[in-house]
Amino acid sequence: MQKTQPITKTPLRGMEVLDSPNLNKGTAFTEEEREQLDLVGQLPDSVEDIDRQLERVLGHLKEKPTDLDRFIYLMNLLDTNETLFYHTLMSDPARFLEIVYDPTIGEACLKFDHIFRRPHGMYLSITRKGHVREVLRNWPVKDVRFICVTNAGRILGLGDLGANGMGIPIGKLQLYTAAAGVPPEGLLPMYLDAGTNNETYLRDPLYVGLRQKRPSRKELYAFVDEFVEAVQEIFPNCCIHFEDWTGVDAVALLARYRNKASCYNDDIQGTAGVTLAGLINALKITGSQLKEQRVPDRGYETESKKDQGVRGSLPDARDSARAGHWLR
Repeated sequence: MQKTQPITKTPLRGMEVLDSPNLNKGTAFTEEEREQLDLVGQLPDSVEDIDRQLERVLGHLKEKPTDLDRFIYLMNLLDTNETLFYHTLMSDPARFLEIVYDPTIGEACLKFDHIFRRPHGMYLSITRKGHVREVLRNWPVKDVRFICVTNAGRILGLGDLGANGMGIPIGKLQLYTAAAGVPPEGLLPMYLDAGTNNETYLRDPLYVGLRQKRPSRKELYAFVDEFVEAVQEIFPNCCIHFEDWTGVDAVALLARYRNKASCYNDDIQGTAGVTLAGLINALKITGSQLKEQRVPDRGYETESKKDQGVRGSLPDARDSARAGHWLR
């Protein structure tokens, strides 16, 4: 049985439709749609359902030699056919989410400036300080519900990646849609560019970010203050998702805004929330109580080299548990 997509309704016509990733369905446009949208003659004659299109995508992916090549292919698919992109992800989440996000996203971020094709989201430079509201008004969607924002101070276990860290908020918001069904048009990935201390990128002629060292914490926080205030004014229904800031900044900024704006820090609250949810559901299955559990403390969601050194000083998880490390 063929899977039909909703009828496309838009004032755009012809190539304007095909050039719009959120509208384009390629060969899945029906005969009726082709007539209405002036697409007759601009597509092959065959009308295919989305699963036939998926079959072709899977064939392309099978021919790619590495997961990074598959990542690049999928990002190009996102740029041309958003619906097919998400259909591909959810056809096999276990397989594809680790291509568009962790672990492949780490390599993609390291090479972000070299594999860069087309911008996604917004890049807000500290050189625009004093004009943040004007910059945010340039975003075409006026009802943004989630902004995932990073300054890329600590990307995964890779440290300061500067503008190359933009791959993280792009990928994280794709998970919002793929795993939770959040409409992508209300999601905005954003990089707050205050420079980088990564000399490799500062010397790279293909680096796409601001070529200067990071500012003082006082200057950075003043910039973030303006950003948070501007978001509340321009996008009043928006929640700010802080992602992959340095540990000190993550804690400080969450404390700074948690009672003033709709926001959360995924590395702090997201990790904790998932851990607690796992514990609660495990207790339901076992019929036991939280106070009866031994909980080993081991590792972090993300690690810089310094974090690894700290973790190395911690006792082995099993030793802690055997010693009666109780969660109270």
